Amino acid sequence: MRISKSEYARRRKALMEQMEPNSIAVLPAAQVYIRNRDVEHNYRQDSDFQYLTGFPEPEAVAVLIPGREHGEYVLFCREKDKERELWDGYRAGQEDAISEYGADDAFPISDVDDILPGLIEGRERVYYAMGANQEFDLRLTNWIKTIRSKARLGAQPPNEFVALDHLLHDMRLYKSAAEIKVMQAAADISAQAHTRAMQSCEPGQYEYQLEAELQHCFMRNGSRSPAYASIVAAGRNACILHYTENTSQIRDGDLVLIDAGCELDCYASDITRTFPANGRFSPEQRAVYDIVLAAQAAAIEVIAPGRHWNESHEATVRVITEGLRDLGLLQGEVDELITSEAYRPFYMHRAGHWLGMDVHDVGDYRIGGEWRVLEPGMVMTVEPGIYIAPDNTNVPKKWRGIGVRIEDDVVVTRAGCDVLSASVPKDADAIEALMAEARETSGAAA
Repeated sequence: MRISKSEYARRRKALMEQMEPNSIAVLPAAQVYIRNRDVEHNYRQDSDFQYLTGFPEPEAVAVLIPGREHGEYVLFCREKDKERELWDGYRAGQEDAISEYGADDAFPISDVDDILPGLIEGRERVYYAMGANQEFDLRLTNWIKTIRSKARLGAQPPNEFVALDHLLHDMRLYKSAAEIKVMQAAADISAQAHTRAMQSCEPGQYEYQLEAELQHCFMRNGSRSPAYASIVAAGRNACILHYTENTSQIRDGDLVLIDAGCELDCYASDITRTFPANGRFSPEQRAVYDIVLAAQAAAIEVIAPGRHWNESHEATVRVITEGLRDLGLLQGEVDELITSEAYRPFYMHRAGHWLGMDVHDVGDYRIGGEWRVLEPGMVMTVEPGIYIAPDNTNVPKKWRGIGVRIEDDVVVTRAGCDVLSASVPKDADAIEALMAEARETSGAAA
């Protein structure tokens, strides 16, 4: 499920067609970060760099020069080095940068200070994501200073920097058929992982044991890492939105909220399910759960081309506010409760975000002050929730400490939308049936 070399080439061409004449785009690869002493964090390529090149190595710089006679795509990368490859693994080198990764021209990264200023010189504009990589910012500005210092000799420095993000991030917002296939594969793996966690959960386990089930499923199916730190939150921990300690023991009667998704070929998935540790929802848990599920269904119903970004959130707010009022946790007219945001102590986040190469992916939510209109190829999450704080003395004790969130990955299509993560059970009866079947199977095997 990889993106083809021809698709990367199409992306570069599309970007260059949007660039002003006589310009150049410069993108550095992600830096290597040291974890401690001589141990490095696992390397993950910069999303913008990956989107345009597919090149997975550090110490690289991609340069796009529309109209350049000797090739528009130049890649600086590490040279082949048999000794370093013995220690650290394969390096593409300049030859494979051209043959395998589609560069028109490739140079050693050690020569970037000598060659890149010459490629910049004479160009009117430099497209670059200033501020994303401070070390490279300094190098680039020094190259510009060097060119300016030679102005009396006829050197022509660029007249302006242009934010590359503005063009590139709008491109990334619209997923191609190939990208959606990768994201579907990632969602399928994550769906298996969530199902496995439900099936294996027992009171008395620790949260990290369920996290291990997730990670096992991710890696067994080809994902090398989660797309973000997995949340496995039992009981009152489910009321902490970004809980990642995952160290508490799961008690009988707890709800377990798992927010986790794998990354596959630099594309993220993002799924949340909430289920009872002992396999049966209590009446209070079921009541809250069914409101959140109805809110999610209402949100997905309004996702389609021509609808605006915020409509799905507005749908969740109305359903959740009505539900909280029906439970007696809010009092008053629904419209007034919405206007006053009386629901916010229980539902304090938005209903979703863009999804793609980053779990909170790039792309504007507003255009000219108005909510963005949805179009085919956009991928978003839908994740309403209700969180009743354990110390909320304004509600009866039986409701306190209940936290529920349900999240799916949704792609906008020409006809409406598709839910990429639909294979994970989320109807309360279906969850209970799945967990009961797993317990029966486990008991029979024992």
